Amino acid sequence: MTSDVGILVNTAAAILAIVVLIVRFRVNPVISLVVGSLYLGLATKLGLDKTAETITKGFGDIMAEVGLLIAFGVLMGSILQELGAIERLVKHLLQLFGPKRLPYSLAITIATLLQSIYLDVLLVISAPLAKSAAKRIGPLGTARMATALAIGLECGIVLMVPGVGALALSALLHVPLGKMLLWGLVLIVPTVLIAITIMTFLFRRGFWNEAVDEQQVVVAEAVTGAVAETVAVREAATVGGGTTAQLEKTGGAGDTAEFDENGQPPLFVLFVPLLSALLLIGFGAIAEAADWSNKVVALISDPVVALLVGLVGTCLVGRFAMGQPRVEKAIARGFKESGQILILTAVGGSLAAVVAAGGLGDILRGYFSANHVAPLLVVWVMAAALHIAVGSVTISAITAAGILAPVAPALGLDPVLIALAAGAGSLFAVHVTSNTFWLLQSLMGQTTRGTLKSCTIGVSVASVVAIVLLMPLSLLF
Repeated sequence: MTSDVGILVNTAAAILAIVVLIVRFRVNPVISLVVGSLYLGLATKLGLDKTAETITKGFGDIMAEVGLLIAFGVLMGSILQELGAIERLVKHLLQLFGPKRLPYSLAITIATLLQSIYLDVLLVISAPLAKSAAKRIGPLGTARMATALAIGLECGIVLMVPGVGALALSALLHVPLGKMLLWGLVLIVPTVLIAITIMTFLFRRGFWNEAVDEQQVVVAEAVTGAVAETVAVREAATVGGGTTAQLEKTGGAGDTAEFDENGQPPLFVLFVPLLSALLLIGFGAIAEAADWSNKVVALISDPVVALLVGLVGTCLVGRFAMGQPRVEKAIARGFKESGQILILTAVGGSLAAVVAAGGLGDILRGYFSANHVAPLLVVWVMAAALHIAVGSVTISAITAAGILAPVAPALGLDPVLIALAAGAGSLFAVHVTSNTFWLLQSLMGQTTRGTLKSCTIGVSVASVVAIVLLMPLSLLF
């Protein structure tokens, strides 16, 4: 019993140390996670002999599972960004659904289709378009569009493949990627729609006050400067979306591909390769669930092969639409952008490996009931608490999954439920330590008070809606 208490205390100390290093001392999350893993290994039964070996093995195991997937997804997103596909997509959504339904259509599109693009880059591109469209919605346009952007962006990271958080959760908890994609899609669509509906209801009942929640005068140059300064100050805490360097590369929304649509391929053609990749992965999951075995289907629906097909197709479309030099430029940018998230995901695997080898899983197994929904709530609360402390959606989801991975078999639940619960919990209380918070404030013309409503409360509502939907969904497994 004494040794059990020691493991629990040292695990708590390691997590606390990671939080303090990131929040208080502004140490890069990657370094903080490795330091925490090192401490935990030395303080438990791994000792001097096996700590470093376990850290490196955990790192390598996760990279083997999702390294290529993240790289291929980022490269596709970078080419789509260079093509100006997002700007065209928002305009088409506005024409198709009209301004009143745009918050819903844009949030769903961002949460599902556009997750191959880094959050910060996607936000910098889409926010000015959303801000312009907000004027056509009416008095609550800014509130509704800012909330829709926040919910769509953050939910997509952890609940929808190929969001980087979803890929990490899938790998850490050994969830087949096709299964994660299908069940994530089942959860994320109603979550986004219900959360935006709830926030719209609150706004219409007086929750939003334009006089104090919106900036009355927004000068373009001031916004650009605020974005650059905000990202620079919070670079150490940046995980879910991107880095200052990424924003400098994009140069804000105006530096993306702003070519005339005349003579360009139809918008649908630009997204066909990405959609095809996701459909192949989903088809593989359905074939597996139906117990249908076929070697050709197994090969083309393998996530690595499917995303490679999508990447090659996106390269060909990009070459036809804008020429090979710009495709090569986009790929070079994508390689640079993928570095931090690849390493961060992998060190999440290191922490999971140390937690598992240290014996925490054996201790926690007795605290969970296999036939009760409470384990999902425990997962959600753990991820939510970590997010409140750290301020990063991706770090909190990865850390929670790392702690829970060795316990997952004992919960009596399908690992995909645990992954989705951890993702949902990590969305709770996006606040002032998040890049998304400050970028939304600057780019959407909100005050800090307004951003607390649209981003912090809006995404928290989505977090609660997701776990409420997930608990009855778990009865289907």
